[in-house]
Amino acid sequence: MSSLTGMLPLVLMFVVLYFVMIRPQMKRQKEHRAMIDALTKGDEVVIAGGMLGKVARMSEQYLGVEIAAGVEVQVQRASVVQVLPKGTIK
Repeated sequence: MSSLTGMLPLVLMFVVLYFVMIRPQMKRQKEHRAMIDALTKGDEVVIAGGMLGKVARMSEQYLGVEIAAGVEVQVQRASVVQVLPKGTIK
């Protein structure tokens, strides 16, 4: 009985850790994956590093993002941080 009582705080800490850290992180990953899968040509995005651009080309792993007129960079799909509302980039 005393070994069960000794393990109770450890089990309780794991349960709290799961609900405070692990579960929200899994939810954020799921939302990010859904956002990446929903990207289409012409979407305005923010890529890691804070660069803004418009999706010009798409492939399975990479995106061609136009960051200025005639300037296109190739980035991994996972580097997209946010999809902006249409018309945000002038």
